Amino acid sequence: MKYYIIAGEASGDLHGSNLMKALYKEDPTAEIRFWGGDLMQQVGGTLVKHYRDLAFMGFAEVAMNLKTILNNIKFCKADIEKFNPDVIIFIDYPGFNMRIAKWAKQKGIKTHYYISPQIWAWKENRINAIKRDFDKLFVILPFEKDFFEVKHKFPVEFVGHPLIDAIHNRMKTDEAAFRKENKLDEKPIIAVLPGSRKQEISKMLSIMLSIVGDFPEYQFVIAGAPSQDYHFYEQFLTNKSVKFVSNKTYDLLSVAKAALVTSGTATLETALFKVPEVVCYKGSWASYQIAKRIITLKYISLVNLIMDEEVVTELIQDKLNPKNLKKELSKLLEDKHRKTLLQKYDALEMKLGGIGASEKTAKLIVKDLT
Repeated sequence: MKYYIIAGEASGDLHGSNLMKALYKEDPTAEIRFWGGDLMQQVGGTLVKHYRDLAFMGFAEVAMNLKTILNNIKFCKADIEKFNPDVIIFIDYPGFNMRIAKWAKQKGIKTHYYISPQIWAWKENRINAIKRDFDKLFVILPFEKDFFEVKHKFPVEFVGHPLIDAIHNRMKTDEAAFRKENKLDEKPIIAVLPGSRKQEISKMLSIMLSIVGDFPEYQFVIAGAPSQDYHFYEQFLTNKSVKFVSNKTYDLLSVAKAALVTSGTATLETALFKVPEVVCYKGSWASYQIAKRIITLKYISLVNLIMDEEVVTELIQDKLNPKNLKKELSKLLEDKHRKTLLQKYDALEMKLGGIGASEKTAKLIVKDLT
């Protein structure tokens, strides 16, 4: 069978890579062509476009890059027609993927959505397009099954969360070797995860690092994203005590005492590594003003959304400042608060459905095609 996969972000690259491994296991003769990143490329198949050329953050940024986005859509359609796949597998990235799916459905190409768009957060009217344009929908959050099936009468498959697989299957980090390799001393580590896009890193990293001097007994280590090179981060590395590691986020989290994390998939990854965290978010003024008027969720982090309570503290927009960061990080380093938080993390993992999301999804996709 021929599979065309579209993943437009770092998290999609991770989950796409594990799905590809499972697809090759289920269908050893599979031909896979994809939009993704380094992780997917390591598995095999043919990389068409790297996600670093696709990621634009926020309403204002998308508007500024509209011409590039439209050109990418045109190119993608032509590439799909040339490849003539048996199925297109869309991974998250709804602004782009839903446009391609509408066109593909009209062309009679089978469409599967893995990691559905978060229409429960905003743009709920997208359900009409999802019902029209997708043959199968695979959801990864426990509350999504009821959302689609009960509220919107659209059958979906809950396959569990693939992050559990990604974390469960990784090799255990040798902490001593990791510290030596990255020139880290013996002080306990505060991981700093500022995101993967230039815009969000620029908005938040300086604020995250503003409290380094308040915690001299700890070392702050920035997790560099694979989509950005070291030279971009140099402007933020003015304090020589701050360290930097590139494309080693999981290794860093496995040895961290606590973390400052930009809102997104990384908040859930950090929780699954059982690292106490503060969730941070600061967007452009225009993007934030639009978002707060159309998104009605109580929380922005996946941890809190899944648990339906404030398990981790969220510092959003103006609340993301040095005073609040210092206060919340100090709490994470207190034994009593840490113990309570880690118990909540255990409950979170149980709610997510256990291991095997990638394998379940691959089996369902191949079964649908045969």
